Amino acid sequence: MNLSFGSRTITIYMARTFLVRSVAVLAALVIVLLALDLLGESGDILAYKGNGSPELWTYASLRTPQIMSRFLPFAVLLGTLITLATLNQNSEIIAMKAASVSAHQILAPLIIASVAVAAVSFAFNDRIVTRATATLSAWQAVEYGPIPADRGIVTNVWLRDGDDLVHADTVGGRGPATVLRGITVYDRDGGILKSIVTAASAGQQGGGWVLQGAQRFDVAAGVRKPAPGYRIAQGVTPDRFTLADVHPDERSFADLNDAIGELSAAGRPTGPLRAGLWHKISGPLSAVLMPLLAGVAAFGLARSGRLFLRAVLGMALGFAYFVADNFALAMGNLGAYPPSLAAWAPFVLFLLIGEAVLIRTEE
Repeated sequence: MNLSFGSRTITIYMARTFLVRSVAVLAALVIVLLALDLLGESGDILAYKGNGSPELWTYASLRTPQIMSRFLPFAVLLGTLITLATLNQNSEIIAMKAASVSAHQILAPLIIASVAVAAVSFAFNDRIVTRATATLSAWQAVEYGPIPADRGIVTNVWLRDGDDLVHADTVGGRGPATVLRGITVYDRDGGILKSIVTAASAGQQGGGWVLQGAQRFDVAAGVRKPAPGYRIAQGVTPDRFTLADVHPDERSFADLNDAIGELSAAGRPTGPLRAGLWHKISGPLSAVLMPLLAGVAAFGLARSGRLFLRAVLGMALGFAYFVADNFALAMGNLGAYPPSLAAWAPFVLFLLIGEAVLIRTEE
């Protein structure tokens, strides 16, 4: 099996054609899907008093990186199919094979280009998509009101402190500088609700958390009174709030790895997070599989009338990978699969399938 390049001219021509068509497909997908998404969300965005066109553009700027990240492998798959089917239709594949260029040499430029795409995708996801996702989640948590200034925030946090339940709309900062905002405390005694305490914010002080501007509603008396200096969660450390709900999509690879280490040290389960950590690598690498899975569309005579069927087969293999990948990741989140198996098994499986199909159909 020869994996070397056919020639410099063929390499540049194939890689350039593949990249241009993949980018064109991705741009078309982003435009269409973003327009559909805006149609569904614009009503909620504009429902907040004072929101208008600037907020719609802000939403679009936050959603675009997410759509690009999610559909990049689809774009690479379709870009590969279009490239290879066109080359086959124009008998360019036959010309390459007549010049003693093997199937693997024909696909090598596409695979090398897709490696570059995967590297760019990883950096893009790590630096841009995670921040956009975290900001959008925080914005949606306040129902598209003013966007919180702190981007490293955690939203919709629940904590149980004895019988009491504590809810914070957002949690920002780290360590002693952690600040809770939009707090609701359900004060219970033996499972019976005694009072409900609300506050705008809270900070750590003296081993506990002091609420600022607290209001206490006595359930039995039906009376609401100010509760200055009200303290909750004595002995609860900030990491109980900041790590209460860790989302892999909202953290970079390094931050997620640190969060997993902190959770592991605290004796809390980290299996689903480890699967998400490894998927941050295997996800972008799926772009490398697409030329191999779609390679079946390149070989075989176009005049045989089976070019369309070969293209459909290549598309089916690509979409089967995405189904298997999502299924394995879901099983990893449920704890049914080990983290490494959930992240890497579909990649390895379809790498072998793609290679077997390529050898079977051509070599």
